[in-house]
Amino acid sequence: MKKILVLIIAAMAVVTVNAQSIENSSGSSTGSISSDGTIENSSGSTVGKITSDGTIENSSGSTIGKITSSGEIENSSGSTVGKVTSDGTVENSSGSTIGKITDDGSVENSSGSTIGRASGVRKEWAAVVFFFFHFN
Repeated sequence: MKKILVLIIAAMAVVTVNAQSIENSSGSSTGSISSDGTIENSSGSTVGKITSDGTIENSSGSTIGKITSSGEIENSSGSTVGKVTSDGTVENSSGSTIGKITDDGSVENSSGSTIGRASGVRKEWAAVVFFFFHFN
C-alpha cells in the first residue's frame, strides 16, 4: 500500500508544462507562454511571467503590472492601462477598443486585421503580450 501511495505522489509531482506558441501575423513563432505563465522569446529565453495571482513580471522577476480578477491590466504603479472584456475585446485606459482576442486565439488590431495568434492562451495573457507589455 505504501508503495502505491509513493507512486501516486511521485506521479502527481511530475508536471509537464505545456507551452503555447505565440505567432506573428505571418504565422512565424515569436515565442511561447507556458501553462505556468512563463513567457519565452523565440530563442527560448525567459522574458517574463504571469503568476497565478495575475502579477506580471519581467525577466528579472520584478513586478511590471497585474491582471485583476475583472480583466483590467494595471502597470506597476497600479494604474489601469487597459482591459480585456468577456468577449475578448481589448480596450485601452480610455475605454477605446485597441484590439480583440478571438476564441480561436487570433489576435486582431482595432481595424480587425490579424496581427498574431495565441491559441490555447488565456485572453488576458495574450493581451498583455500583444498590446500592453513588450517582452523582448
